Amino acid sequence: MHTVAVLALHDVVPFDLAMPVDTFGRTFLPDGGKAYEVRVCSEAGAGSDVDTGVYEVRAPWGLEGLSAADTIIVPGRNDPTIPLAEPVASVLRVALDAGTRIASICAGAFVLAQAGVLDGLRATTHWLGTAMLAREFPGISVDPNVLYVDNGQVLTSAGAAAGLDMCLHMIRNDHGSAVAADAARTMVMPLERAGGQAQFIVHEPPTPDGATLEPLLRWLEENLTRELSLEDIAVRASMSTRTLNRRFREQTGTTPLRWLHRTRLRRAQFLLETTAHPVERIAAEVGFGSTTTFRDRFKRLVGTSPHAYRRAFRGSGEAALAGKAEIAKG
Repeated sequence: MHTVAVLALHDVVPFDLAMPVDTFGRTFLPDGGKAYEVRVCSEAGAGSDVDTGVYEVRAPWGLEGLSAADTIIVPGRNDPTIPLAEPVASVLRVALDAGTRIASICAGAFVLAQAGVLDGLRATTHWLGTAMLAREFPGISVDPNVLYVDNGQVLTSAGAAAGLDMCLHMIRNDHGSAVAADAARTMVMPLERAGGQAQFIVHEPPTPDGATLEPLLRWLEENLTRELSLEDIAVRASMSTRTLNRRFREQTGTTPLRWLHRTRLRRAQFLLETTAHPVERIAAEVGFGSTTTFRDRFKRLVGTSPHAYRRAFRGSGEAALAGKAEIAKG
């Protein structure tokens, strides 16, 4: 079983600590078995209390719990400027050299930076801390405009909610979209937001019933195979194209057509993971009239070709499909 070790340093942010514990701890495989073993590890040793600034939690594991982990999650601390103890930094560097996946949540990026884990890498953190992270650690390429950054072995996320996006992203990489969608539903979280989405999405004030985008987004998902222009979508929404674009940017952080393309490609990912359909058929089923266009858009967004994606994810996707075809739109 994949072991996730969550590092609980003194002054840890309570939500940053609890969120990965709960997310990975409540992720289940199609056969009902747990997908992860989760450990909470303290620098003070097994059974020690960790002060969160609000209450104390008892960590069953010490730093030795990190050494055998497949993934290490580093939550943020309330004061990111607290110096990192050398034993903790050493354990993280050894884990990095051993190939362990390491991820930070929010200000946890400062812990990884102090340990030297982020040297030469692109990274992010909460928008309030990006300038300080860039200033204090010039060897890191800090991106303040994304929800999370996946460098392969090392990942960093922005504010707390973005940490959940990152965890779901890792679950999908480990076990496929069906298991990740189940985890997202358990957390009442949409499996929607890509890592490159901006940290800030400005939502307009509550609007009268029927004026939000939710019915329109649902309609778009139900009509992925149709050739839809911006004008078609605007007519369905009873808005001008200008108003439609503004509402979409306010409520989703993107444009209507980009949202539609991303939704089509998410559907394509599911089909690549869970069926043996040829790429040409999948392109048609998700609304791309041209297979070449589909391949180009897929590679641009996902970072690999449809065939390579299928090779990487088909096994876990097939297993996850058992009894779960209903999540095809998830």
